[in-house]
Amino acid sequence: MRQKIEDYHRSLRDMRFSRSVEEALMPDIRALVHWIAAPVFAMAIAFGGSSSAADILDDWTVAKAPPPPELRPVTVEGQTTALLILDMMKTNCGARPRCIATVPNVKRLHDAARAAGVMVWYSFVGSNGMATPADQIDPGVAAREGEWVRQNGPDKFLGSNLEEKLKARGIKTVIVCGTSFQGVGIGTGSGSAQRGYKVIIPVDCLSSEDTYMEQYSAFHLAKGAPAGVTAQVTLTRTTMLKF
Repeated sequence: MRQKIEDYHRSLRDMRFSRSVEEALMPDIRALVHWIAAPVFAMAIAFGGSSSAADILDDWTVAKAPPPPELRPVTVEGQTTALLILDMMKTNCGARPRCIATVPNVKRLHDAARAAGVMVWYSFVGSNGMATPADQIDPGVAAREGEWVRQNGPDKFLGSNLEEKLKARGIKTVIVCGTSFQGVGIGTGSGSAQRGYKVIIPVDCLSSEDTYMEQYSAFHLAKGAPAGVTAQVTLTRTTMLKF
């Protein structure tokens, strides 16, 4: 009987100890539960809200275009600058009124670049792969021997001798002209920036099938692209560019 009484008292002491430990730890336990539960609750709200929130197609008609990017005057050094005239062919440029409208701007820039000793480089495209300088939209901006390649695609660095030519001339800045703005403008403009070149985008020498494509292309290069691109890009007009 005595042993049973001692066991009973021991169990009471253990219970009191357990309760005291539990009471001592309770603030920490509550804090831990709150720390774990708060982000889980926030995530649940976020995911729960996103499942019912509108996506861009739902908001398409209410999305507002941002203010136009700033155009800046530019002065470049002729010997370290290249003018890229991309895909301005009779087959594509000739079918786009907005491209035809850029031809005088491209010619004015071309003539000034030639006079300043700027490197000029062209790309030609065609479904038969046989495009030549004779297929250019305007003979007044004709390519010379060794200045052009046949190359489809938006990034003219891929599968061409462009980078080799630029490095051989010590080029630091490229001016991008051509069609389409959303194709060669973004593709070769971004490709140039990511390779470390300063990129000049005269908005009046790049064209697309419609104004919206030109708008989003200009915004992308000026502000919408990754910082590694936008930091290298300057938007201007041919009338604001000097050699």
